[in-house]
Amino acid sequence: MVDVFKNKVPNFAKLLNFGFGQEGDSYVYSRLMNDGQFTLHVVITKDGNISAKIMDNDFGDEYVLHLVAEATGEYVGKIRAEYNDILQKIADECFEWKFFKSVQAQEIIQYVEQRYGDELEYLWPKFPNNAIWRRKDNKKWYGAILTTTKDKIGLIGQETIEVLDLRADKDMLPQIVDNEKYFAGYHMNKQHWISIVLDGKLELVEICQRLDDSYKLAKIKK
Repeated sequence: MVDVFKNKVPNFAKLLNFGFGQEGDSYVYSRLMNDGQFTLHVVITKDGNISAKIMDNDFGDEYVLHLVAEATGEYVGKIRAEYNDILQKIADECFEWKFFKSVQAQEIIQYVEQRYGDELEYLWPKFPNNAIWRRKDNKKWYGAILTTTKDKIGLIGQETIEVLDLRADKDMLPQIVDNEKYFAGYHMNKQHWISIVLDGKLELVEICQRLDDSYKLAKIKK
């Protein structure tokens, strides 16, 4: 299968709007291909597992040459291109990015979406594990999730970590930054931003309060 679903998770409501039908714990989609000669069947489970196969409508057999890299020629190339185009369309319209793995990152992403209706923006193709939130009214950033290593923020070790960057009141920074739970803004202006490692040392409710403060500070005209 083409790798169009990498780092993505299905949005099941969008699958239904696209034309998938729900069968038990799975979502099933069928579509004719090559002027009705074949039918593409796509199955996506609740766990996000994806399978797709092309069936020959005349003989009832599965067509597989499009999956064989060594198979060439105009005919198989046409089938392969149509197959890839359909899966790409499903990925684009029914799936969402999921680069961040930590539980807290997922909780915060859900919190922002529910409270502010904002989704992460992935601005840097070369750094897909970094993304930002911005206000709708003035387009100012109020948060970012970045992937880095411990040593980059002053901790010991080179393990990969996920960091939440938030705006903070400049006058409050000396009281906030303790280099244990709160750090000077990573890749941000250290006079106006703080960083939080999403490793569970801070309760989610406290992080969300800081995020709300950051959202308000992004509104203030400087």
